[in-house]
Amino acid sequence: SLANNNLQTLPRDLFKPLDILSDLDLRGNTLACDCKIKWLVEWLESTNTTVPAVFCSSPGQFEGQRIRDLALGDFQCITTDFVVHQVLPFQSVSAEPFTYASDLYVALAQPGASSCAILKWDYVERKLRDFDRIPAHSAVHCKPIVAQNQLYVVVAQLFGGSYIYRWDTAVDKFIKIQDIDSQKTRKPNDIEAFQIEGDWYFVIADSSKAGSTSLYRLNQNGFYSHQALHAWHRDTDVEYVENDGKPRLIISSSSQAPVIYQWSRAQKQFAPQGEVGEMLDVQMVKHFRVKRDQFLCLSRYIGDSKVVRWEGQRFIELQTLPSRGSMVMQPFSVEQRQYLALGSDFSFTHVYLWEEEKQKFVKFQELSVQAPRAFRYVPAADVQLLLAPSFKANTLVYRHVVVDLSL
Repeated sequence: SLANNNLQTLPRDLFKPLDILSDLDLRGNTLACDCKIKWLVEWLESTNTTVPAVFCSSPGQFEGQRIRDLALGDFQCITTDFVVHQVLPFQSVSAEPFTYASDLYVALAQPGASSCAILKWDYVERKLRDFDRIPAHSAVHCKPIVAQNQLYVVVAQLFGGSYIYRWDTAVDKFIKIQDIDSQKTRKPNDIEAFQIEGDWYFVIADSSKAGSTSLYRLNQNGFYSHQALHAWHRDTDVEYVENDGKPRLIISSSSQAPVIYQWSRAQKQFAPQGEVGEMLDVQMVKHFRVKRDQFLCLSRYIGDSKVVRWEGQRFIELQTLPSRGSMVMQPFSVEQRQYLALGSDFSFTHVYLWEEEKQKFVKFQELSVQAPRAFRYVPAADVQLLLAPSFKANTLVYRHVVVDLSL
């Protein structure tokens, strides 16, 4: 008898060693029917022990119900967590994972160390290890592009021009193959790479008053200038999106609302299509998809950040998130869960989880990252990683773990 002891829970598998237990009295207790008691529901289903009816005292949705009548499906005991997996002892401002020759790598821009660091994933030790470095005195973005079995890295620098390197398998090192027009790209801020109709392109956003966001196309001899986009608007970020099978670029700017460009198959160029609302000072624009719906995340340094949904020909605002000091707002999905990492220069990074029924993000977890400049999800075999480059401190590598609260 454990009756009338004001018990709120019971240790897991308490009765497992009692093979000949015939009678059990739990009446008169205030049992909380949460994940810690889920094992008892399973045990009651399988035991031959006589157990008089015992009732839940909490939580509210189960109060007064017989524990024996609860279904295992009533317990939502699986949750997740982001835990620090590795600390990379350097500052960085961008992280780009890529696969080359069946191995996983990450390219990180390190302006403080004057380089693009290329790290390789060690599948045995489950760690990122140094692989190579590309000299870059003021790197803001190192964009790897694996095209036609060749590895290229576009190195964007604030000063001294920007360049493209290629991995030379004959000598196992990166070789600089071309310069990027310094008259067009004066103050680069972001790079996106993508394929359209089999051709490889990259677009480099320029945040100067005199430069131009520019599109480059790969041919047999390297990348050549294909189109000048959005000149003199101090662009902060560019995102490639496919809506309804139509390639689009969304360019955010310090001087106007984000601009949408749509690909013209006839002209093989992007043409202006409109703007995203009336939101100024958007630092970063990123997209994600849930089922058939397309969404944009718009981060703002001053003012609230926004989540908007594509509705045919325009975006409709869904949610506003407080984000003073935000330079990065990155959606990413791990298996069936859609997350959003919202960084800040003045407080903790907030990780949100998408709730499909509410059509919005809810707060999930806080991460301590100083001055984050990017968040990048990296699936590394059976380990799910989240890279968090920091402008002022060590770069952190988080691991996504699944936790069963009933164990």
